[in-house]
Amino acid sequence: MKTFDVIVVGGGPGGYIAAIRAAQLGFNTACIDEWKNEKGGPAPGGTCTNVGCIPSKALLQSSENYDQAAHHFVDHGIEVKGLGLDLTKMLARKDTVVKQNNEGILFLFKKNKVTFFHGRGAFVAAAADGYQIKVTGAAEETLVAKHVIVATGSSARALAGTPFDEDKILSNDGALRIGAVPQKLGLIGSGVIGLEMGSVWRRLGSQVTVLEALPTFLGAVDEQIAREAHKAFIRQGMKIELGVKVGEIKSGKKGVSVAWTDAKGQAQMLDADKLIVSIGRVPNTVGLNPDAVGLKLDERGAVVVDDECRTNLPGVWAVGDVVRGPMLAHKAEDEGVAVAERIAGQHGHVNFNTIPWVIYTNPEIAWVGQTEQQLKAAGVKYRAGTFPFMANGRARALGDTTGMVKFLADAATDEILGVHIVGPMASELISEAVVAMEFRASAEDIARICHAHPSLSEATREAALAVDKRSLNF
Repeated sequence: MKTFDVIVVGGGPGGYIAAIRAAQLGFNTACIDEWKNEKGGPAPGGTCTNVGCIPSKALLQSSENYDQAAHHFVDHGIEVKGLGLDLTKMLARKDTVVKQNNEGILFLFKKNKVTFFHGRGAFVAAAADGYQIKVTGAAEETLVAKHVIVATGSSARALAGTPFDEDKILSNDGALRIGAVPQKLGLIGSGVIGLEMGSVWRRLGSQVTVLEALPTFLGAVDEQIAREAHKAFIRQGMKIELGVKVGEIKSGKKGVSVAWTDAKGQAQMLDADKLIVSIGRVPNTVGLNPDAVGLKLDERGAVVVDDECRTNLPGVWAVGDVVRGPMLAHKAEDEGVAVAERIAGQHGHVNFNTIPWVIYTNPEIAWVGQTEQQLKAAGVKYRAGTFPFMANGRARALGDTTGMVKFLADAATDEILGVHIVGPMASELISEAVVAMEFRASAEDIARICHAHPSLSEATREAALAVDKRSLNF
């Protein structure tokens, strides 16, 4: 039996970051992760690195390059003749990017003296000196530690009665490994994963149809921003049906058929070569054996924690997708750091009000803080300012003027309550707003800061100026 100060179960963003931070703080730390590469070797990084954030961004970039060459280079005076698509090479590049990230995490473990165990970790029993964790893998081990951090992530939710076969009916995993561009691609759910994967295959030539049960598009996004994004996706050729009810799904050799009812109650049928189901994710606690130590789970199977990620058991913590809150890699990372610091007696910090959200479509969508509809529902008095990218010099030069930046500020104090962006490089621009909100800045603070010209970030400043109705370039 091997003894550690801290054992982290799960090597995704929350887990491997928690392990590294714990080791930096002087704890003898172990991390257990069971992800395997195609050769059966370790592939730490969890869903994010292996079948989520990293590979999807690789394919989004590759497909964006293809789309630019096919449709937009001509606007720049660049003629492309005989354009071809080597999908096998594109997928191989994606796999290489994933492998580089896997190897990077293993290097970081070695650099920070984190002991890595390749296998599945599960509780065995409470012990006098902590908790026993069994590792099942190539070689079985029993470990013990005073502190255990559960970071086992989440899994894609399947439709009732329609399991993933990753051939015709796909989760995010299968959607990243389609071997040939489908002529017709169906999407159930218009969430982040669905829209990103739909964008990849639309750019490469698929006819994409999205079936969304909710009557509104991107219900969690600010309504004005969501409308702009919806118009952009429709212009690109994506078909989006809202307020639908999905019925029977049949999968056969030729493809998938989906019976559905539209918002008017009319029966419809969608025939597709592939169907991506993106209706959310569920906490991954299967095989953790929480009953062995009395670890409390909620009705969704998530580990129950307090505001500081403490479970009902002393010395047992949980972070990331397996607990409450948004299922975001960067949220998991921040929780992992905070827990390691709390174990060390420090005051770990996670501010849920300043966690940014990003959808890496084209246009990109990013936001932090509250939406306009949330402020209205709460009765908060606010002022809003917007600035369109069509009035931004750098956006014009890029040839990408879709979208806008939107600021929401308290009517009395001018404190920034939310920033919402749809447009080019929104994923990068949102960071300025996160920093500002973390320090409780006002819209006037951003308006008074000099921004480089020409840059997309000037749109952020102009939107802040627009809160006070004094935008300079629109």
